[in-house]
Amino acid sequence: MLKLLGDRPLGARDAPVVERVLTSDPVAMCMVAARFESHGINPRLLGGELWTTDDPTSSLCFSGANLIPLLGSPGDMEGFADRASSAPRVCSSIVGRAEMVLPFWERIAPCWGPAREIRDSQPLMALTDAPAVAPDPLVRLVTLEDLDAYLPAAIDMFIGEVGVDPCAGDGGRSYRRRLASLITAQRVFARFDRGEVVFKAEIGSLSRKVGQIQGVWVAPDRRGEGFGARGTAAVAAAIIAHGRIPSLYVNSFNHTARAVYRQVGFSEVGTFATVLVD
Repeated sequence: MLKLLGDRPLGARDAPVVERVLTSDPVAMCMVAARFESHGINPRLLGGELWTTDDPTSSLCFSGANLIPLLGSPGDMEGFADRASSAPRVCSSIVGRAEMVLPFWERIAPCWGPAREIRDSQPLMALTDAPAVAPDPLVRLVTLEDLDAYLPAAIDMFIGEVGVDPCAGDGGRSYRRRLASLITAQRVFARFDRGEVVFKAEIGSLSRKVGQIQGVWVAPDRRGEGFGARGTAAVAAAIIAHGRIPSLYVNSFNHTARAVYRQVGFSEVGTFATVLVD
């Protein structure tokens, strides 16, 4: 019987258990841990529900704009899929450790499929020491005054990575607000050259233990000049300076990016998978 964490008032007995689970695998669970640490377990504030098939110490799943299986056996993934299929879909992607995402998708595909894209092998990487590459001293925090100059690079990266235009639908107002929020939180970095972005990256999720880097991009006409490695090293160094582990995940077919991250000193600590659904 599937029990829903969030369909009843959650007190002190629930939150510490969930917190222990989220800290047991801090790199892989960073996206949910960051939300939980900021907003607690209330679904409205958390931005989604936490599910378990029995006990959160053995099975846990986050269901929001992203559906993120966090812990459990293939049988638990089937249970989560059955729960997800019982209501209208709210997520646009399923992401997490491949050994959980893929069984979940196999179960729910007849209901939610076909997928727009399945990325079944995404190395999950972490940096446990200082960057092996000297950080670019010209990479800096982006300010709100930079937003107009930053936006074209962010849109180009998003289309290339996700395959959809973030400006579709509302002319980019929602995407602009999201970037402005990240900038205000001091989680957006870039190197500018004559007012244009040469390198960019963001800290997409920031928990107490981990900073997850996303949106790494180098201007097409400046690739091959080392901006990716030195820029990523600068962002990683900023995360380390705040006492956290830099992490990221990358598509297995992106050999150039994987080589850059290895050059910086990142090593593989697992494999993610992402299923993009329409």
